[in-house]
Amino acid sequence: MRKKNGLTRMITVMSCLLLAGSYSAAFAAETEPPTETEIAAVQEADEEGIPEDGLYTAKFESDSSMFHVNEANEGLGILTVKDGEMTLHVSLASKSIVNLFPGLAEDAKKEGAQFLEPTEDTVTYSDGLSETVYGFDIPVPALNEEFDLALIGKKEKWYDHKVIVSDPKPATEEDLEKLTATVETEETE
Repeated sequence: MRKKNGLTRMITVMSCLLLAGSYSAAFAAETEPPTETEIAAVQEADEEGIPEDGLYTAKFESDSSMFHVNEANEGLGILTVKDGEMTLHVSLASKSIVNLFPGLAEDAKKEGAQFLEPTEDTVTYSDGLSETVYGFDIPVPALNEEFDLALIGKKEKWYDHKVIVSDPKPATEEDLEKLTATVETEETE
């Protein structure tokens, strides 16, 4: 019995090693190397902290489960970089957040504070249903670093939040088609 048991263990170990090798090879074959554009954008961002002018997809995360990008956009927004200034457009989950303020709630309450006004975005979910939600163009002071963003909802109370914008990737035509098919900003008159 011992020889049979040892042989069984050896076969099991060899099978695991073969499967692991197959998985690694399959995974490596499915991953594409970064393009020259992606490499250049990352190198540019590494040197100055800001990618070169252009359109990117980027992750938007907040410290609140109630304040997040609409699920149709999978946590992503459209980052626009122009003349060293970064702005991220995100579509939120509803129309419950009526204004944003880049900074703290106490500063948003001060006279003359400039709020970020919403846009009306139409999002289309994976099941084909569409909904109109609020979107915002948020100034991004730095990538991969938390910053303050206050919000006011329908209850007319300001709340402080910490947000972070990270992982900018040059937007491909496919990315833009997907995001523009998912998020269509309506013109308001």
